[in-house]
Amino acid sequence: MSKEQNFVSIEYFDGDLYANTQLRERALNAAIVGAEISETFEDYLAIFDAYYADDIEVRSETANEPIRGKDRVRALLANFLIPLHVMAEIGGLLAFIRQTAIPGDLAAETHSAWTLELIGVSGNTCTLSWRVLRKWRGSLVVYEHHYDYQQNGCPLTSNDLSFDATGTAPARRRPS
Repeated sequence: MSKEQNFVSIEYFDGDLYANTQLRERALNAAIVGAEISETFEDYLAIFDAYYADDIEVRSETANEPIRGKDRVRALLANFLIPLHVMAEIGGLLAFIRQTAIPGDLAAETHSAWTLELIGVSGNTCTLSWRVLRKWRGSLVVYEHHYDYQQNGCPLTSNDLSFDATGTAPARRRPS
């Protein structure tokens, strides 16, 4: 079952590059925050396909070399999302992503802070946070740099998931 994507159209704007970039950034971030990893990982890949250029370059303070090209970055993203989806859908993991804009003053550059909270059925929590710098060309991201990684809580283990073959994972609610 596939649900309809509701991306904001970002094709036509007036000439204010700064405002247009900020609008595109808000639309991208809203799409990421609005997707549900427990339902499907494919929504995130569709967001990536819609907002990122073929010649995207992604850098990280933890990697020695940048990753270049949409196919390579998409494969890396899928390798992260698929296990996360399985742990959420089958193992009962709750995953909540939040984003906060960081003001900047360059027209084709945006900054944001991200938090990913992972809560196991055991109640154990691991919270990851990082910052992202994006550079835009037209309506597409052409450069992304991830930095200032932080982790609060221990990594979750198989003991924090419910892969019980006799039943489904217990229903969990989003924190308020």
